[in-house]
Amino acid sequence: MRIDKIQKAALRRRYHVRKRVFGTRERPRLTVFRSNRHIYAQIIDDAAGATLVAASTRSKALRDQLSSCGGKKAAQAVGEAVAKQAVGVGIKCVCFDKN
Repeated sequence: MRIDKIQKAALRRRYHVRKRVFGTRERPRLTVFRSNRHIYAQIIDDAAGATLVAASTRSKALRDQLSSCGGKKAAQAVGEAVAKQAVGVGIKCVCFDKN
């Protein structure tokens, strides 16, 4: 029963943030998810409902150059990869969804 309360509180916090953060084409939303093993980041245009850029430690390019997929170096590599792709697409600023 205690775990159910914790999960409901986490969902409530997530929805509280998500109803205030909205990504547009000029300023899309950057969301980062960290599981126990991997780190995922994506830039989303909520108006169009499309993911513009995505990177994770599960991608082949990053997986080959990292020894561990869950640490600070992995997070930095994912951040650099998503930033490089974003600049290539023409995205200069984003709003951060702390998820």
